[in-house]
Amino acid sequence: MMERLEEILRRVQRGELAVGEAAASIAALGADAPRAGGSGETRADAWGEADAGAGAALPGSLAALGRSSPAAGAGGDSAGVADLGFAQLDLERERRTGFPEVVFGEGKSASQLTAILGKLTEHADRVLATRVSADKAAEILAALPGFAYHEAARTLTWRREPAATQADDDGYVAVVSAGTSDVPVAEEAAITAECMGCRVERIYDVGVAGIHRLFRRLPQIRGANVVIVAAGMEGALTSVVGGLVDKPVIALPTSVGYGASFNGLAALLTMLNSCAAGVSVVNIDNGFGAGYCAAVIHKNTSKRL
Repeated sequence: MMERLEEILRRVQRGELAVGEAAASIAALGADAPRAGGSGETRADAWGEADAGAGAALPGSLAALGRSSPAAGAGGDSAGVADLGFAQLDLERERRTGFPEVVFGEGKSASQLTAILGKLTEHADRVLATRVSADKAAEILAALPGFAYHEAARTLTWRREPAATQADDDGYVAVVSAGTSDVPVAEEAAITAECMGCRVERIYDVGVAGIHRLFRRLPQIRGANVVIVAAGMEGALTSVVGGLVDKPVIALPTSVGYGASFNGLAALLTMLNSCAAGVSVVNIDNGFGAGYCAAVIHKNTSKRL
């Protein structure tokens, strides 16, 4: 028994076996084993009685996994997946990446979103849904009143416990927007970073048409661990900020602008061709992607401080 448990552990450590698959394999060791001798005791029973001793030889996470993971197919959840029929929820996302699966609201009905978000609250301590319209949000909130809707960002968030207050020396993420019209996309980035545990400082409407507005907020921008710059039109603000700070800059092109902006393509190309070093670029209007990337950078920077 122990040899097989150790082999499962080695496969998990090598990345050959997902945690959910390991749980199923552990359960199968007891459930499928033949009866041991004439005592009438099954190997599953024997394993349960010996768990306190045998478990000491295993890493705590694997021992706990064998005890707490549901059997395959129980309640529609098995091998780290919740099967809702129309959606297969990844219940192990947080174990692998540090944050639960995020729900993209566009293209899903209010009833589908309600089912998905409700299921996620059973397995995670925080939930985030993006691109949720106000009318869908109203239906969802009626069924799941614990959620909060952020209208500008079009996001829904939920926490099992209130967010912990961050110490000032942990730093923050700065979210900068060129214009007020860029704020909805900037807010999606800000809410995402906050949901992931970051403190966020918002510096809005400081575009290059009135660049003196940027300079008066420059100390706040420079103090951040990572800076997100959201801009439409020609997208020049990213290069300006990139040349003034010594922190990673995440360029967030928005679809704001007139005809030749091509719904954000002009800003995207400007940012991709930035001559300022230290600038990386996400897709047009992808506030979530910018906020998520900034949060990962911020959290890893804070660990080293």
